[in-house]
Order: sequence, then structure tokens, then C-alpha cells
Amino acid sequence: MKYLLAFLFILSTVPTFSKADFKQPTILISILARNKAHTLPYFLSNLERQNYPKDRISLWIRSDHNSDNTIDILKVWISSVKHKYHSVNTEFIDDEKSYPDEMGPGHWTPQRFKQIIYLREAALEHGRKIWADYLLAIDCDVFLTNPDTLPYLVSRNYTVVAPMLKSEALYSNFWYGMTEDYYYQRTDEYKLVLHRETVGCYSVPMIHSCVLIDLRKEESDFLTYDPNNIKNFEGPTDDIISFAVSANRSGFELKLCNEEEFGYIMIPLDEDNSIELDYERLVNTKMAVLHEYEPLFVNSILKPYVRPLPKKDTLVFDKIYMINLKRRHERRKRMLTCFDELGLEVDLVDAVDGQALNESFLGKILFLPGFEDPYHKRPMKLGEIGCFLSHYNIWRDVVHNKYSSVLILEDDIRFEPFFRTRVKALMNEVNKMPSWDLVYYGRKILQDDEKWVDGTNYLVEAGYSYWTLGYVLNYNGANKLLDADPLSRLVPVDEYLPILFDKHPQEDWKKHYPKRNLVALSAAPLLLYPTHYTGEKGYISDTEDSVVIEEVLHTPKEDL
Repeated sequence: MKYLLAFLFILSTVPTFSKADFKQPTILISILARNKAHTLPYFLSNLERQNYPKDRISLWIRSDHNSDNTIDILKVWISSVKHKYHSVNTEFIDDEKSYPDEMGPGHWTPQRFKQIIYLREAALEHGRKIWADYLLAIDCDVFLTNPDTLPYLVSRNYTVVAPMLKSEALYSNFWYGMTEDYYYQRTDEYKLVLHRETVGCYSVPMIHSCVLIDLRKEESDFLTYDPNNIKNFEGPTDDIISFAVSANRSGFELKLCNEEEFGYIMIPLDEDNSIELDYERLVNTKMAVLHEYEPLFVNSILKPYVRPLPKKDTLVFDKIYMINLKRRHERRKRMLTCFDELGLEVDLVDAVDGQALNESFLGKILFLPGFEDPYHKRPMKLGEIGCFLSHYNIWRDVVHNKYSSVLILEDDIRFEPFFRTRVKALMNEVNKMPSWDLVYYGRKILQDDEKWVDGTNYLVEAGYSYWTLGYVLNYNGANKLLDADPLSRLVPVDEYLPILFDKHPQEDWKKHYPKRNLVALSAAPLLLYPTHYTGEKGYISDTEDSVVIEEVLHTPKEDL
């Protein structure tokens, strides 16, 4: 009995520890960089911003066969941050610029595959050798805009897990389906996960480019990037396929999480693509990031290595306008950054603020008799009047200056990838048309039976449409819009345009505009979309969020 009491006494003196008393797990981050001088300033800067103790992180970095200054950038960055991290292990080979028989940066020769497999396997073995708790294998095409990505992944406690990354298109860092012979398989679930229509952590057959491995778990010992380490494996010589197969055969799942917005991934180059195309894709990715976040962060030490922004021009137009309310500073700031990235010289137009319109001013405008919003059954709102007048003022400027063609943009738009290139291709077709007045770049399509314009690849005859977020207008078109005298029978601008090109379904409205000869076309596919749709988080409408005219006209003057 006395021994039991002695044991209980000793046990009572042993301190207890909470989870907060333990240090964070150690992480080895492996980085393979080749011909990535254009992405490295963004990749490294955003990786460095991860909210994880740097003294619990070791870096393992390899680079070889570069035709750019990738190694120089890595050395500069490492020199500036190495004191923060637990250790930095590097190996740089700069005596060869390319692999034998390599046709370009997107061409994967057998020797290049062999080298990438060797390096990934070496990083995995190094993590095991130094007893790292985790290995984060991350590619230089990944931009972790969410600084809590690393702590989030660690907290999931999965053997292998990846954050879902977005791109300029449907590409991401996971597959939701894989065929028996190891090819990508289309599934209905892929888009649901990619667009975060369903949210959670999912078991998937393939993850890549940003993968966290828990090396503490015994089952992780069976993971490999080398197909030669997998018995009876007859699949392709591919590092990520081998990794996926080794996990599957070991009986544990690869996890893909989309519970948060984590960041972006660039689309890889094809065999015939050039670094210049990769740079354009970087611009596309930066534009996509701007849709949700501030511009990609760049460490000041790496700013000298950021490729200079392009010289600005007006593309193929005499002028580009952007309509913006003075009080919408955040929209103006974002759009100006977009214009810098795209190299667009744009004139900012202060929008007519509907909130500032009073009874005296409105008394000078006549509204279309019997107008009622088709959906909400109400008169026009002050915001709609301000919007119309903003566009109207631009039409007057076009006529006054006799511009042959202009591009008119609103401030809540998202540019489609390769915007400049696609505009030039589209306008090359437009300018071959015998007659045209207006070309929609972005719109809400309300008519399904639109016809393709004969002899073109990118044009349709515009049907009944809403929105004026972006369109091209020529001199003749501006004249037609003004000659119809819209201020004597005003309707919202996105109703007015379809009336004038005679595609509006409301016959009783159209009769007030007997001359309906505007020739309207549309880009197909569209080049612009709204940043937010009705009901989405962040959606703001200065037209809908305003009062109707009747409320102003019947409000006592002292309350105006």
C-alpha cells in the first residue's frame, strides 16, 4: 500500500502540459526553381509571409539548367532571410542553360523528368533524415495569398494534404478523377469543389504543386516520387503520378481542402510555349488575384527583379474611358492597378452621382411614359439616371472630338485572360464589317438565339442584353445614340441600347423611338465580366442602392 501511495505522490508532482506549451512542428519546405525569374519575386515574398515560426522551418532549395537569372534572385532572397529560418540547404548548378534536345521551357525530355524525380525524392529523403515533422513540397508557380495556409494545413492532421488553388481558368492543383491507366478523368464534382460550391476536405486521387506531408506518421514512409520504387508499376515516368499511386497502394488518402481561399497557381506551359507566354499568364494570374485581394505582395529586396510594367497605350482605339464615382475609391484603386498591369492608357470619367441629383435637375428630364422596371415594377432610380448621364456625357465627347472608335468601361469589371491579344483579334474582325456601331465586350445575355456573324470567329449579332460594363462605340454609333434624344423619354441605359438596335421585347417602349437602326454586335466569348454578381459577398450596386424618382419628386424641398 505504501508503494502505491508513493507512486501516486510522485505522479501528482509531474507537471501537466497543455497544447499551447508545445512548440510548433518543424517543417522542411522544398523548392525547385527553374526559369522562374518572373514568378520568384511573388512566390518567395508570399511564402515568406506565412504565419508560421520561421525558426521551425528549414529550406531545401535546388535550381539548375536556367536560361534566366533564377539563381541570382534565389541567392539575393536567401541572403536576406536566412537568419530567420532554422536552416537553408541549397544546390545551384548554373553551367548548363538547358537539357540536351530540349525544344523549349515547356518541353519535358526524359532527362528532365529523371532530374525532377530525383530532386523530389531527394527532398523527401532529406526531410526524413533530419527528422522534420512535415515536408511542404511547393512549386514556384504557386502564390499563397492567404498567410494562414501553412498553419491551417498543419492543423488538419492529415498524412498528405493540399490547399485548393485557383487559376485563370479551370486548372487547379488536383484531380477529382483518374482512369485506370493514370490519365485525368472528368467528373461532375471537380467544378463544384473548384468553385467552392461545396466546401470541405475531400479525398482525391491526385494533388500536386503545393503538398504538405506529415513525416511523423509511419504510413508516410511508403510515399515516393520514383516509379522505380513501386512494385509492378507500369504507369508513366511521372513524379506526381508515382506519388499518388504510392499513397493509394499504401492505403491512405490524399486530401484536398477548399474551406478557405488559399491562393493561386499558374497554368503550366505546353511543349511549344515560350517564357513570354508564361509572363502573360503571370499577368493573368495577378489580375485574378486583384479580383479578391490586394496586388500580390513583393518583398522590397526583390522589387528590382520584378519585370517592369508595360508601356501604356489605347490599344486600337482613339480613347479608352472608365466611369467611376468619386466616392468609390476602392474600385478606382483596383481598376488603376489593372490598367497598369495591362498597359492601358485610360481616361477616368467622374460618374454623375445619382445621390446628388435634386428635384430642380430632374425637372429638366422627361421620362418614358409608363416606364416600369420589368422585374421590380418601379420607376427609375436616381442611380440609374446617374449611370445613363455618365454614358451620355461620353457619347457627346465622342461626337465632339470625332473619335472613330472608343472603349467605354465601368469600374466593376473583371478582365478575361489575354485581354489585349483578344481585343486586337476581335477588332480585326470588327473593322472588316461593312457596318457596325457598337460592340459589347461584357453583358448579361437575355436572348438565347443569337446568330454568329458570317465569316467571323469572335462575333455574334447582339440580342436583348443587360449591362453596360464594357463596350466599343464608333462615331456613327454615338451620333445615333444622341440623335434619338433620350433625355426626352429616359429609360435605363441597358434598356435604351437594345431599344435602339431593335431587340427589346417591350413594343410599347420601342414605339417612342421610331428610328431603331443601331448596329450592335457582341464579342463571343465575352472579354469582360462583373467582379461580383447580385447577392455575392462584396456586391455593391450604386444603381439599385438608390431611391426611385417618385420619392425625390414628392419629398418636401426642406428634406432634400
